[in-house]
Amino acid sequence: MMPIIEAGAGEKLQRPALPTAEACTLVIFGASGDLTRRKLMPALYDLCNTGCTSACFDVLGTGRTPMTDEEFRRSLHDAAATSKDIRGFDEEKWAKFAARLHYLVGDPAKPDFFGQMKARLEAMQAKGSSANTLFYVSTPASLAGEIIDGLAAAGLNRNEKGWARIVLEKPFGHDLSSARALNERVLKVFDEANVYRIDHYLGKETVQNILVFRFANSIFEPVWNRNFIEYVEITAAETLGVERRAAFYEETGALRDMVANHILQLVALTAMEPPVAFDADSVREQKVQVFRSIRPMSVEEVAANTVRGQYGAGTIKDEAAPGYREEPGVKKDSRIETFAAVRLNIENWRWAGVPFYLRTGKRLGASLTEIRVHFRRTPQSLFAGTDQASYGPNMVSLRIQPNESISVSFGAKRPGSHMDTVPVEANFSYADAFGGQAPVAYETLILDAMRGDATLFTRRDEVEAEWRIITPIEEAWAKLPPPEFPNYAAGADGPEASGKLLAANGHEWMPIGQLEARKTNAD
Repeated sequence: MMPIIEAGAGEKLQRPALPTAEACTLVIFGASGDLTRRKLMPALYDLCNTGCTSACFDVLGTGRTPMTDEEFRRSLHDAAATSKDIRGFDEEKWAKFAARLHYLVGDPAKPDFFGQMKARLEAMQAKGSSANTLFYVSTPASLAGEIIDGLAAAGLNRNEKGWARIVLEKPFGHDLSSARALNERVLKVFDEANVYRIDHYLGKETVQNILVFRFANSIFEPVWNRNFIEYVEITAAETLGVERRAAFYEETGALRDMVANHILQLVALTAMEPPVAFDADSVREQKVQVFRSIRPMSVEEVAANTVRGQYGAGTIKDEAAPGYREEPGVKKDSRIETFAAVRLNIENWRWAGVPFYLRTGKRLGASLTEIRVHFRRTPQSLFAGTDQASYGPNMVSLRIQPNESISVSFGAKRPGSHMDTVPVEANFSYADAFGGQAPVAYETLILDAMRGDATLFTRRDEVEAEWRIITPIEEAWAKLPPPEFPNYAAGADGPEASGKLLAANGHEWMPIGQLEARKTNAD
């Protein structure tokens, strides 16, 4: 393993306190679902207990499951108590937080439901709740349009006593035409400034720190271009299978689920030009410019620049794992991809000729997300006569999850009388430098939505620009002969063809096992 040179050792850097949002009522559609239990409630609990919410902050959960307010609170207790996202669960604090939780049973597909919601919100306001309303759509995508129309019919989108905003979870459509239709539907009801399309990756500390790393440090930005960088690889790997999401995944697949949003966002932040200011419009405009610089591929180009895969049975962490077609709810002859690899070219002045390699998959050998920027080799091998001259090019690695960190690899001389060169890393770890637990992504994003800061959310043209890249790939895959699935075993790095995608240019993926080992060593 490489020696690790620790950065940020010594006294912990102090993390500034999070800001406080103004009073509001958060309405969660789909509050009896998995996302609310696992992510939203732990985030809200921590925001309340760290003083980020007003004393007049309340939550109204809605769902089809019949429950009273007390039953709703009890249903969330155990999930919160065992959540790894919460910074110290306390029964007394939970009791105070739970008093803010309310529940309304109903079906958003039925028009009269929104009249009931309006009456409930007015009753809560009469008892001191805020008139500001943040609607959070945590339901299947097929219900989003009906919820938007229902809010408009009840007049809940235009709040005379305060503001009304809406948060939409991905997916934002399933192709370019459906994304456009959904955007047109929501913008008939809400102004763009009040629409918050959430991508939880954008709330992660390292993702936000990409911009700081690039634009606040003069030693990196001058070399962040085609003259010094040879290629970029982005990996988003999971050991998990489809779990209980087979119905969703059978309609979605890896490309739509991960590349169409999360990974393309990482591409944009890695490749974008410096914004004129760190505000919502300036940042999002530069991301859109990156997407516009990626030309949609033809069927022939898709065949040459993409790989799809589906996992079969295998072993992960010494435990047997079933194949995708053996998972409950999956068709026995399913052609849905659980792995996708794409080679993209950003056709602008900064990145011309620099390939961006993207891969994501389920049932791979480790769970991690990382950006690796590979720099060009030096023009001359000055130490070619030494025993260990080939120590490889420099790299910058940005670990998004787990154990968020940034590392820079470079060559150094091994101590001794011989000129032996070895690769070493300078490693920055958030946990080591700042201590404690950083806010999780949903805390950051929910708080920003409450404060009206859309910087970390996606804009209409941004979403549509992403689909302009992805939809031609999906359409080409429908025309091309499908691979023989399954074509990689659970626990592997994906199909062999994904390696050939890079080998054609003399490049290679970092094996996922080595990525995992680097994470462990850095820890």
